[in-house]
Amino acid sequence: MRVMKNLNSVYVACKSVLLISALAASFAHAVEPLTVSGNQVLAGGEKKSFAGMSLFWSNNGWGGEKFYDAESVAKIKSDMNANLVRAAMGVDENGGYFDDPAGNEAKVRRVVEAAIDNDMYVIIDWHSHHAHEHDWSKAKDFFSRMAKDYGHYDHVIYEIYNEPLQIPWSDIKPYSEAVISAIRAEDPDNLIVVGTPQWSQKVDEASLDPIDGTNIAYTLHFYAATHREYLRSAAKTALDNGIALFATEWGAVSANGDGAVDHSSTDAWMAFLQEHNISHANWAYNDKYEGASALTPSGAYTESGEKVRDIIKGWPTADGSDGGDDGDTDPSTCEAMAVPGKIQAEDYCSMVGIKTQATADSGGGENVGWIETSDSMTYRVNVADTGRYKVSYRVAAKDRHTGLQLQSVDGDVYATLDISPTGAWQSWKTISHQVELNKGKQDLVIEATGRGWNLNWFEVEKATNDDDGGDTGGDTGGDTGDTAGQCQDVSVYPNWIRKDWSGGQPTHQNKGDQMVHSGKLYLAKWYTNSVPGSDHSWSFVANCSD
Repeated sequence: MRVMKNLNSVYVACKSVLLISALAASFAHAVEPLTVSGNQVLAGGEKKSFAGMSLFWSNNGWGGEKFYDAESVAKIKSDMNANLVRAAMGVDENGGYFDDPAGNEAKVRRVVEAAIDNDMYVIIDWHSHHAHEHDWSKAKDFFSRMAKDYGHYDHVIYEIYNEPLQIPWSDIKPYSEAVISAIRAEDPDNLIVVGTPQWSQKVDEASLDPIDGTNIAYTLHFYAATHREYLRSAAKTALDNGIALFATEWGAVSANGDGAVDHSSTDAWMAFLQEHNISHANWAYNDKYEGASALTPSGAYTESGEKVRDIIKGWPTADGSDGGDDGDTDPSTCEAMAVPGKIQAEDYCSMVGIKTQATADSGGGENVGWIETSDSMTYRVNVADTGRYKVSYRVAAKDRHTGLQLQSVDGDVYATLDISPTGAWQSWKTISHQVELNKGKQDLVIEATGRGWNLNWFEVEKATNDDDGGDTGGDTGGDTGDTAGQCQDVSVYPNWIRKDWSGGQPTHQNKGDQMVHSGKLYLAKWYTNSVPGSDHSWSFVANCSD
């Protein structure tokens, strides 16, 4: 959907009440304008960050150009819930803009227009390592055309220098000011992102002499298996010095674009970006045989692709309109369901990421499916009495080991369960655990700890002496009584167990690590170095005996 931002000028030009009404009716579906205030990029005047994908180099014959089409952009939106895409137009390498300006510009235009149609932000990237060395007029002319044709859309972001090499900021700044001036002649206010020294890593150097202008952010690039705490420290220095950052490119692998996914370092980076409201685009939506590619040649997700897809789908501003039930039930009007009792999976108050479908399980109706890691469903219940309850889940998982956890709306984990394969999407089994619940109305959240399973219903009933909590191999957790056994051999705060690099000192816990603090056992929900129990990076598991 394309929605222009200057409604008043449209009115003056057209003087058509019908046109203004149509634009106003569709405005709710457009993106919010991006502005810079201090060290923050704001969306609609509020602190927000966005997550999405970068395309590969657009260069002719490099293999990534086939994804510069409307279908690929739409798939990034629908399958990843992304609200950001980056068109990385190769400039001075073989087959790039200097060799084929019309062809490469046409690719960028297809991506920009598809992003606008899909209500996504789109980064127009001058993908060069040597931009300041060339004739600046070529970059100025290109961005002037882009700004003239697309600057009236809030969707558009200009990235004017992808990755300068090991050169000083004083060489980059004059080029950037010249290109910014050309853009501002056509577009006075859309976001501009400026490259920084050493492959867009020395953001702290740029922060000492920032560009004078409005709505300008600075590029931060990282690859998780190579760049660690030292680069986050440089980024924090830049933020403290008052400039806004935008991670227009990052990878879960090594800086050469290859190698294995570094899960813990990626989690650390995502925690940092989320904490500081930094938007990001992963490299790359491509099927090249290298670790950074999101896709295999057959179109399946790679290990990096699956990791990144989960990150994007779980990002706070992820677009959940993926074609399923939109899950927009108002929690304030959601009816509480009686416990003890059986609750159908589709009767949630709210959800993240899932869809519903007809079920072949006994009793008919619908089941929840298309579940990815970190997807969730929230249910409002009214518990009759305080006590111990058995919670049973009707699940199906075709061919993978996966899992779920039951937690409070505040993120306290009551229990985790493993789900073993059932052989087919509609081949069902029941798994269970026990948990202590307090009397009264409350929200229960079922969150996916793994992808690829279906849920038909869950049932909460009074536990009996015959109930063993379910022989599923899961961690039943959540017991607030005497659980000294769970706390044995668990590190006590502040004795961290994870390192930011192999030669360093332990500084944090990773997702799934436990830690004891003040007689209580906590579970890390992601990379964290905060005091256990002090924020949402931790889930309470149990009390420990003295």
